[in-house]
Amino acid sequence: MDMRKRRDEELAYISDESVFEEQAVTRRILQKLNFMDRSDFKGIEQVVKELLGKTDGAVMINPPFYCDYGSHIEVGKNFFANYNCTILDVARVRIGDNCQLAPNVAIYTAGHPIYPDTRNSGYEYGKEVTIGDNCWIGGNSVICPGVHIGNNVVIGAGSVVTKDIPDWSLAAGNPCRVLRKITEADRRRLFHNEMIDDEAWEDIERIMGERE
Repeated sequence: MDMRKRRDEELAYISDESVFEEQAVTRRILQKLNFMDRSDFKGIEQVVKELLGKTDGAVMINPPFYCDYGSHIEVGKNFFANYNCTILDVARVRIGDNCQLAPNVAIYTAGHPIYPDTRNSGYEYGKEVTIGDNCWIGGNSVICPGVHIGNNVVIGAGSVVTKDIPDWSLAAGNPCRVLRKITEADRRRLFHNEMIDDEAWEDIERIMGERE
């Protein structure tokens, strides 16, 4: 079995010449993306679609952005990643609809053996990461290999997510843990105990009504 196939089947593999050739294609696209005019929103969107393996509707990534392949990343509708996002997509990264990544979010599928001699052989691995619909990942958060995050989840800033997070959870910390469930009581909440003002709430209800 060649190394690319081993990698794609989440087996131990070595980054050989064929793997580096794939990465070289990605790096040329990233070079273009990360040095574009930051006000060229349409141009950035087109390059992002060229980079990613699958997109569904509007996708916005604020450069700089870093990844290994891009083709292993699948995102749903209305995806947004803020500045300095890193996705090490050795294995698949699947992200659902309406997801937002704050600045400096890192998603790692890549890993290495923990025993020194084994690690020094050059063998490594990748384990898939999935993020459901309607998720917000806070700034400077790290999502580790093999993690699955459910739908309607908020991950607090600075979290290190090492285990799966269930649907409708507010989770934070290092290691990240569920703090509480997100409920109807949060529907109009803005910041801590501050509520959304009447004018904005009226507009939100209009927007939601138009989407139904």
